[in-house]
Amino acid sequence: MKIGEISKHSSVAVETIRYYEKIGLLPKPERDPSGYRAYRTAHLDRLLFIKRCRNLDMAQDEIRELIRLSENPEADCQQVDDLLASHLSHVRERLQELTNLEKTLQQLQRACSDAGTVQECGIMGGLSNADMEAPNKEHGGHENHVPGTHRPGKN
Repeated sequence: MKIGEISKHSSVAVETIRYYEKIGLLPKPERDPSGYRAYRTAHLDRLLFIKRCRNLDMAQDEIRELIRLSENPEADCQQVDDLLASHLSHVRERLQELTNLEKTLQQLQRACSDAGTVQECGIMGGLSNADMEAPNKEHGGHENHVPGTHRPGKN
């Protein structure tokens, strides 16, 4: 298969496939006589494995470790279980962070008076208040929101 074909079969963008090759998650394919990448079924299987792991929000290092473990199929699966348990713990921590974020946003929204100017806006005042209880990196939160991605009436 050429890169466009494996992209179509896996629903993974061509750029992402090249990136996975670059970082070593996907082995580089051989080249055909005309210089095009020649992917095999094994590449597609690996790509689908990576995609499933990414859908579970696994990090590249976690995926790399699972791939390494899969190369020794007769080994005890305890390391796989441990890796998944660690990832599950991380997901639970993030859920708690999101719950805290939700509470903070609800507090801000309750500060809105529904009328008046931006200068009088309780939300803007709350955001300007240094005492505002909000998740931050020191308290386990993340600064990963991209400003301007929400429009009025959009979630």
